[in-house]
Amino acid sequence: MRPRPTRLLVAAVLVTATACTSPSLAGSPPTTSAPASASATSGFAPSTSSAPTATTSTPRVTTRTAAPPPRVGTFDVDRVMGGIRTLSAIGPRDAASPASDRAAAYVAGQLRAAGYRVRLQPFRVPAGISWGVRVPAGSSVNVVADPPGFDARQPHVVVGAHLDTVPQSPGAEDNASGLMVMAEVARMTRQQPGGLPVRFVAFGAEEARGGSGSAYAFGSRHFVAALDATQRRALRGMVALDRVGVRAAAVPVCSGGRGTPALARAIRAASSGATPTRACTNRASDHVSFEAVDIPAARLGSVPYAAYHSAQDVPSVVDRRQLARSGAVVWAWVRSLR
Repeated sequence: MRPRPTRLLVAAVLVTATACTSPSLAGSPPTTSAPASASATSGFAPSTSSAPTATTSTPRVTTRTAAPPPRVGTFDVDRVMGGIRTLSAIGPRDAASPASDRAAAYVAGQLRAAGYRVRLQPFRVPAGISWGVRVPAGSSVNVVADPPGFDARQPHVVVGAHLDTVPQSPGAEDNASGLMVMAEVARMTRQQPGGLPVRFVAFGAEEARGGSGSAYAFGSRHFVAALDATQRRALRGMVALDRVGVRAAAVPVCSGGRGTPALARAIRAASSGATPTRACTNRASDHVSFEAVDIPAARLGSVPYAAYHSAQDVPSVVDRRQLARSGAVVWAWVRSLR
């Protein structure tokens, strides 16, 4: 079904204006070591760098045992926090609302400014109940950002984060934190591309719209359904950044529990010697859409916090050091790919 043209026109105008390795990794799961200081060339502030030790064998996406230090592209926590404040100020961003369109336009502008080719991928969402509140049917978008010369039929990975919130929350942690860490890693990756191209996607309509909570991740499901057989084979892994800023001793790196844990192990191994991580299982974000079709997938984030899905999910909930740690984990993984 086609979305309402008026909403899409508004989204397009706003965008203009704001000008996841494969099946088997052998060996034991990595263990987390005591924090260690990062070198000045790590690309992240020293206070954000401590790490696990891990061993892996060669997955479908080959990783080096240690990621090389970045030459350029320091992770800018101030930039990330500024974006979190901007998105939170928009207010609650239900997937079928004009506020979600404004968030999509803002994120698209950030990715375009970083040098990506950005397009909107529209889709319909059903009416339902989101965290106890009735929400209408309507349209939403995925914001898809590709580096120049990108070919989806060639090997690549996807890093994503969801745009929407539940109706009563301004969503600083859930999920402005994931969106802006994604945007910052995207900026760094354009400055220093790695061994595999990275497609960055802001997914619409991740939050549940069904009374049982089972109807969710509409945007990522739509994205996966739109891939042809060649593009699915070329997609070597997907990582979802969802709630990555709440203070914690380590960064959660979760598998979806459906048969692709190798990617989560590879992500933890890539940040060995730099950032503390912990293993987990989580089935509640956009990575499940990819895992459902046997594309290796993982989720970063999911630390519990009192303001979850509430009006109190504001920027003060987010911890700068945890943002930098989450960014460091994603960056190390991206740098390890070849």
